[in-house]
Amino acid sequence: MKDIGRILLQKKPFSEIMMGNTALVRAMIEAGVEVITTYPGSPTPEIADAARAVLRHENPFYFEYSTNEKVASEVAFGASLNGRLSVVFFKSVGLNVAADSVVQFSLLDLKGGLVIILGDDPGANSSQNEQDNRHFARMAAIPVFEPSDPQQAYEMFLEAAVIASENMMPVILRMTTHVCHAKGRISFGSRPALKQDQTPSFRPEMGEYIPLTSAVASMKKRSMLKLEKVRQLAEISSFNYLIEHKSKKGIITCGLPSLSLSDLLTECANPPDVLVIGIVWPLPMELICDFCARHEEVLIVEELDDFIEKEVKAAAFDRRLSLTITGKFEPDDFIGELHSQNLRRFINSKWPELGLGSGEPASQTVPVLPSRPAQMCPGCGHRSAFYAIKKALKDDDITVADIGCHTLGYMQPYQIGTVLLSMGHSSGTGAGLSLFNEERRVVTFLGDSTFFHAGLPGIINAVRNNHNITLIIMENGTTAMTGHQDHAGSKAGDETGFKQISIRAVLEGLGVKSVSEVDTYNQKKLTASVTEALEHQGFSVVIAKHPCMLKLTRENKRRGIIPERRADIDEELCDRIKECISRFACPSFSIDKETGAVSVNPELCIGDGSCVQVCPVSAIGLGQKERGNE
Repeated sequence: MKDIGRILLQKKPFSEIMMGNTALVRAMIEAGVEVITTYPGSPTPEIADAARAVLRHENPFYFEYSTNEKVASEVAFGASLNGRLSVVFFKSVGLNVAADSVVQFSLLDLKGGLVIILGDDPGANSSQNEQDNRHFARMAAIPVFEPSDPQQAYEMFLEAAVIASENMMPVILRMTTHVCHAKGRISFGSRPALKQDQTPSFRPEMGEYIPLTSAVASMKKRSMLKLEKVRQLAEISSFNYLIEHKSKKGIITCGLPSLSLSDLLTECANPPDVLVIGIVWPLPMELICDFCARHEEVLIVEELDDFIEKEVKAAAFDRRLSLTITGKFEPDDFIGELHSQNLRRFINSKWPELGLGSGEPASQTVPVLPSRPAQMCPGCGHRSAFYAIKKALKDDDITVADIGCHTLGYMQPYQIGTVLLSMGHSSGTGAGLSLFNEERRVVTFLGDSTFFHAGLPGIINAVRNNHNITLIIMENGTTAMTGHQDHAGSKAGDETGFKQISIRAVLEGLGVKSVSEVDTYNQKKLTASVTEALEHQGFSVVIAKHPCMLKLTRENKRRGIIPERRADIDEELCDRIKECISRFACPSFSIDKETGAVSVNPELCIGDGSCVQVCPVSAIGLGQKERGNE
């Protein structure tokens, strides 16, 4: 197995097959980045994995998992003020959390430069929406690069870092899910020597970094001048290129859709000209308008919103250009990724005369696959928790979900969690649902990582106003959903240097009177604790805790520890009530279609035993694993 940390630290130029996220860390090393911060969120966690792999060998930069995206942005911002080239990265909706600070960045001189890597998510592969963060960039006056593949991601980062450093400004690298995760052979440059001068350079004059009313106008003007300088660079950027076919039709595109487009147009007898742009804000409008002036009709191909389309239409109107600009009309045009099939549909709906066809073989039969709903892992403590909590709830109790693996509690058979907004919203939303509500109890849920990320303000509000809700904190010791990253409450190993913060101590310090902690595998005690908490008038908390079993089993496997047991069914005792399947729903159990017998899949079962207490006739036991099932 290749040591990615050593690969990324090579001093001489090299080429290697790797994903876009990993390539960015090599770009950071080559650019001389000194500080990297993040809060984990898909599709960007592999950037952190690669950075930590590097730190196992050398320390070319400082890296941290911050409490949330806003704090991560502020740490990187502060480091930049001190002359350190800095990077902050997070997923698309993370910018919502960070925005209160990020929208101020362009007003100030960031002496070291700051690159913000965003993992936007067309198709909502791992997000609760498809927000297009180019709108944020326009509002915040921050330039945006948009790569189409891993090689370009690496190259664009290097360029973004130069612009950020030379102009003392923030620059956004807008990655999208399939650029983050795409793999390709990437050609890298040489690694420079580390900076020798470590002297802090933050020496502000009075008020230079204080955006008071009297100073904002001059700060904004400085920001606009910087943005105009980047626009001039965008006009001549090597990341713009023209594919010319001497056609009266033209397409303007950017990012990942440009790759899909190049494949599709090989099917056209008379393909249109294509202009691909690399800096999508500020747009190289002179280049774009020159392209428009040479065509009778131009189609704008971009994922999600009609961001470029509106800018191009406005510029064409101002310049009195005579052409037709075609873009997004139907609701479907604004939804999902523009992979080849979606892009084919989009172009056919606008320009059927290109004759792209459906792309489907005439005789193709598409098999109907059974649906595969998302599942909590075998042995997951959340499954045991939901099974126990359900017994303490009434049918008309209101349950409020939050972000995390435990969000899956809203699915069958648990059906716990009926509303979801964002990380940490549950206590605030639950408090609102409790007002003028004497008949239905309100139970809210929160993950331990989210507790520190965005949960505390809602909890403080509930304590302060004595809202009558019960909060259940699902503590598994890690940020599980995005790849098992540490958080403030994670157990601190000797090698980390981190301090572990007790959730219970924080709650008691805030004045929460009703707090209990229960291991979720102790189902009877958890049911009793939730029942007691629901009887408490005011704000109460139950900490339902158990280590993430996926993380634990992986760690054990690396240590060579293989479980020697698995669940099995005593067929003589089993009366096929199917409690283990219909209510507990561990994916290790299955039903024989012909006989109706319940069995355990030894490849899925991890032998944790959380299911044993579920069976009302004690037909589930723990036996030795058969040879070959390890």
